[in-house]
Amino acid sequence: MNQLEIRSVRLPRFAFVVRLLFALFLFGTGIMTIGFAVRGYPVGETPDEVGRFMIALEQTGYLIFWVGLFKTVSGALMFVPRTTPLAVLMSLPYAFNILLYVTFFAHQYLVIGIPDFAACAVLIYCYFDWYRPLFAGPSSDAFSPAVVHEATSPVAGDS
Repeated sequence: MNQLEIRSVRLPRFAFVVRLLFALFLFGTGIMTIGFAVRGYPVGETPDEVGRFMIALEQTGYLIFWVGLFKTVSGALMFVPRTTPLAVLMSLPYAFNILLYVTFFAHQYLVIGIPDFAACAVLIYCYFDWYRPLFAGPSSDAFSPAVVHEATSPVAGDS
């Protein structure tokens, strides 16, 4: 078997626990976000700057439903071991965006944003063997001149 095709999970027990907790978080908050898109974001009488931002985002009709759907799908995919590497990559833009959002805008949610991004980063580390082929150059077998020549040259008996 080719060295690039050997895939294992680093720290498998730890990865399993982090994967399930992150999947529950993504699936649950994804359903909640879809609910916000349908029913509206709950804001008090005098919203703070985060509340005003969410109201403005809701009024545009842009993004909230689709973010919720994407989180729900990636959380559901993370429950299945075979689709976990794809789900982790799908959740990375969301987790990074949340990290930036809580760092620069909504400091009161740092307790959620940092573990959210940390779980994604840990899972990327644990499943890195699955992503290694993305960073590898072209395989020498598929593009070697002998293979290309055999594939494009006519068979001796066909002339």
